[in-house]
Amino acid sequence: MLRANLVPVSDVARPETAERLDLQPHPEGGWFRQTWAAPPVDLPDGRVRPSATLIWFLLPAGDSSAWHRVSSDEVWLAHTGVVTLELGGAGAGPQATGRALVGTEHEGQVVVPAGTWQRTVPTDADALVSCLVSPGFDFEDFELA
Repeated sequence: MLRANLVPVSDVARPETAERLDLQPHPEGGWFRQTWAAPPVDLPDGRVRPSATLIWFLLPAGDSSAWHRVSSDEVWLAHTGVVTLELGGAGAGPQATGRALVGTEHEGQVVVPAGTWQRTVPTDADALVSCLVSPGFDFEDFELA
């Protein structure tokens, strides 16, 4: 598996916060662990998903994620540091349309609507956030650009 900055995950030391929280590499970049999933529901299109899921997401200083989107709304919740989210619209491919700073001294929470391209861009400090996804996240609903 490769991280967004094309460094093989096996060549990257797991940060101390990732060790402490038992976070694993995320395919988009950064480190994550699902911490909660609500009971499953039947969606109108026939899929079955938890009604919501929650993860820890750690973005180490200088790291970034690849452009990606999910088919559910995503709420970013700040804990430490700042994550700079670049938003890329809902077209066939990402086209940078705006930025949001997720951090306790900026926006404590930011909503990324379902189907919106997004990526994180590097900052100079580690950032730890939670992401609440509803309907719940499933890698079948995850698309990398």
